[in-house]
This record gives sequence, structure tokens and C-alpha cells, in this order.
Amino acid sequence: MEWVMVLMPIGLLILGFPIFIILLATSAIILLFFMQVPLTAVHQVMFGSVDKFALMAVPFFIFAGELMGMGGISQRIIAWVMSVIGGMRGSLPLTTVGTCTIFGAISGSSPATVAAVGRLMYPPLREKGYNEKFSTGVLTSSGAIAIVIPPSISMILYGASAEQSVSHLFIAGIFPGLLMSLMMGGYIYWYAARRDIREGQPFNMGEFLRASKSGIWALGTPGIILGGIYAGVFSPTEAAGIACVYAILVTKFIYGDISWRGIWDVSINSMYLTAQVLIIVAGAGVFSWLLTVSGIPQAAVAAIQELDVPPWVILMIINVFLLIVGCLLDPGSAILVLTPLLAPIAAALGVDLVHFGVIMTVNLAIGMFTPPFGLNIFVAQALFKAPLKSIYPGLVPFIMINIFALVIVTYVPEMSLYLLKFLG
Repeated sequence: MEWVMVLMPIGLLILGFPIFIILLATSAIILLFFMQVPLTAVHQVMFGSVDKFALMAVPFFIFAGELMGMGGISQRIIAWVMSVIGGMRGSLPLTTVGTCTIFGAISGSSPATVAAVGRLMYPPLREKGYNEKFSTGVLTSSGAIAIVIPPSISMILYGASAEQSVSHLFIAGIFPGLLMSLMMGGYIYWYAARRDIREGQPFNMGEFLRASKSGIWALGTPGIILGGIYAGVFSPTEAAGIACVYAILVTKFIYGDISWRGIWDVSINSMYLTAQVLIIVAGAGVFSWLLTVSGIPQAAVAAIQELDVPPWVILMIINVFLLIVGCLLDPGSAILVLTPLLAPIAAALGVDLVHFGVIMTVNLAIGMFTPPFGLNIFVAQALFKAPLKSIYPGLVPFIMINIFALVIVTYVPEMSLYLLKFLG
């Protein structure tokens, strides 16, 4: 039975089946031929998997992110970031990283961040002398910060799967997300200095004030969401609902970037995206239940304990495994399938499960721009019309930088857990 649970999903994945069909088909085969369990259990587990209060935040954050991603929100953020760092070397790619970080705290979606920021930043990058490899590399990799910086849908899914506090996961992702952006920023500054590129203008207070006035409502979104959560005003799920109301107020009434028809279209698109996420949640719930009742997580923990190797070695193996998985599956699917298997192993190693959630998320974020199948790569290819032979080499330095950030996040728990000390 164990071989079926491993080989059948891999075979169906190679054949190109959707992930929810892979999970449900594998579960059905095992229940029919290897276990004496009525198939009605499938329905019960599926509905039980989506019947979690934390998951209510998913459709709300998807809607808010889709709505804020339309119109001129990204353009206003870019203008504000450029007004702050425009005089530095490499100001355009630095603005790209900074904008992706801020926009990620609004949308929570990596592909959406690449699309929204890339449309505006790719042409100026090319015009100012940055080659195709570097330009596609910085845009494709910077978008991945969106699933680490809160609010993160991936962390909501991990919290539901591992039964961990979503609020704690959100705050644990702040420093790791900033670390990724700062390390990429350091490389960009070195790259620009080495090539003597200085395309921006010196800091101008008037320009900064104008950009701040224009972008203050967009920039306030993360503050309202996270500030409300950690001030104890509302829960993450309630914060997601408030984010939707705030997004409508900002895009429709303050900026006037969208019509009621546009809001309706965003609602329909968000409904489809939510359905895609939750059907995977349901399928992964059945598969995870089978893993648990089969005793596979317990067997994996026992096998690792018998290896008698230091915990850091096991974490390194898990990281390598997750990096491979990350460039094959989207983060949500990977988290839902693997958390029931890997969380018990992490707990047995003495790793805090909130910290482990950040480790998983950072790994899978890197996977989103890791060749050959990282999702952001295909978004960039479609958006910029750049060949893969240019995109792949441009990603190599950013992959190496983010793997180094991953090592720090993995082996320095305080990077994720320090801010939790200040929660009441």
C-alpha cells in the first residue's frame, strides 16, 4: 500500500493530472483495494477538511488581493518606493524588490505580484541598460517574497493543516521575508555598482511627500490588517473580511480605479480561485487522513530516530526535498500534502512548528522561481515574452542568495520566533 501512495501520485503528476484528482484517485484506490473502510468516509473527511474557521480567511484575502492588484495600486507603490531610494545605485531593480515586498503584503500571491509589478517595471529596466537575464531574474524571484510576507495564504493553509496559530505564523514570516528582500537588495546594489549603473534621481522631499500622499491608502493596507490582528482587535479571519471592505473603499471610492462591474468580475474570478484552493484542501485532507491511519508519519519518525544523525542533518535533507517539491507543485498543494508527514518529524526533532511552517514556506517560495517548472517562471515567460534560455541563467544568483537566506532561517530560529515574544 505504501508503494501505491508514493508511485501512483508521481505517475499521475507526470501524466499531467490536476493535483486534486491525483489525491482523490490515489485515496479511492487505496480505500477500495487495501483498506476495509466504507467510501462514505471520503465524503466525511473531505467536508471535515474544509470545515475550519481559519480557512474562511482564504477567499477574503484572495478577493482583497485581486481587487488591490487592479488599477493603479501597484503604480502608486512603485512611485513611493522610487521616491525613497531613487538616488541609490540600482534604484530600478531595488524598487522592484521593495514594491514586490509591499505588494506581497497586500496580495499574498506570488504570480499576481510578478504580473502586477512586472508589467510596470520590466520596460524601464530594459531601457536603463539592464539585460534580459537580470531583468527577468529580479522580477521572477522578487515575486516569491509575497508568500512569506504576511498575510500569506500558504501560511493559512499550513496553520489549518498543522493546527498552529495563523497569527503566530504571520508574525513569524516578517523577518524571514525582509531578510530575503534585503539579501536580494544587497546583490542588486553590488551588481549595479560593479557596472556603474546609477539611473535614478537624488532624494527629493517634495517628490517623496507627493508619492506618499498618493500612495498612503495602498501602503496602509498591511498596517491595518496586521496592526488589527496583533492589537487584538480582530482575528486573522476577521482581518481578511475587513481587508475586503477596505479594498473596495480604496479602489472604488478613493482612487476610482475600478467600477462596480469590475468589482463583480473580481468577485467571480476570486470565486474560481477559492474553489481551486479548497478542492485541493478537500483532496489533501483525504490523503493526509490515509497517511495518518496508515501510521506512515509515525513510521517515518521512528526511521529517522534510528538513523542517529544530528537534527541539523535531517533539516538539511528536508530542505533539499522541499526545494525539489517546490519547483514541481504550487505551495498550497505541497503544504497540504506534506505537512501531516513532515510536521511530526519536525516536532520529534524539537523544532517549533511555527518555525517549521516558516521553513516550509520559504522553501516553497524559492521553488516558485526554480527551474524547470517554477510557476513564476511561466508567468514571466508569458508576460515578458522572454525565452527560457534567458530566464533560467538570470535566476541562478537569486536562487543562491535565497538558499543562503533559507539556511539562516532554518538554523537561526530566532529569525522567525523573536517577535513572538512580544505577543501577549
